[in-house]
Amino acid sequence: MAVNPSVKMLGIVRVGLALTVAAALVGGCSKGGTQTNDGGFVTGDGSLTRVAPKDRKPAPPLSGDDLYGRPLSAKTFEGKVLVVNIWGSWCPPCRKETPVLNKLARELESQGVQFLGIAVREGPTASRVFAERKKVPYPSISDSDGSLLVGFANSLPAIAIPTTYVIDRQGRVAARFMDVATETTLRDLVTDVVEEP
Repeated sequence: MAVNPSVKMLGIVRVGLALTVAAALVGGCSKGGTQTNDGGFVTGDGSLTRVAPKDRKPAPPLSGDDLYGRPLSAKTFEGKVLVVNIWGSWCPPCRKETPVLNKLARELESQGVQFLGIAVREGPTASRVFAERKKVPYPSISDSDGSLLVGFANSLPAIAIPTTYVIDRQGRVAARFMDVATETTLRDLVTDVVEEP
């Protein structure tokens, strides 16, 4: 069976984009953020992207081992609004936003909101020690090679650390914030999605 050249080229472009996104996250360089000199990572530029319900694309499958080596899948949280935070204990802005994420995870749980972390560029032990020390109340998937994040290339790529996504109840990417999450901004983003019909 012959493959249409334009379809083949589209597949090549998608694979190329996915590899570029993964390399940017794992390597710590990207176009979407501001390079810092305190850890070789890229911080966000404060950009906030909201997606209208009719234009949303499915979130990628998010599954792997949690910080204790147990299997964890975002499918466990189907039907909830899911807040996905891309972080690393080595990242000063990630450390800065942890108290806000912890507070909102506890506060919004009763509204059907689940937080999920994706720890990148480090092994699960370093991530676990940080999460325990900071009393993070939600689980994280260990994604040391950035492979989970490649899936966001089809909707809103994660091109800075930290990045926070809001996934609607239908499993679609509703918003992306590339910077340190502030309490007001994140609460407003999540509340908007929670209140959707």
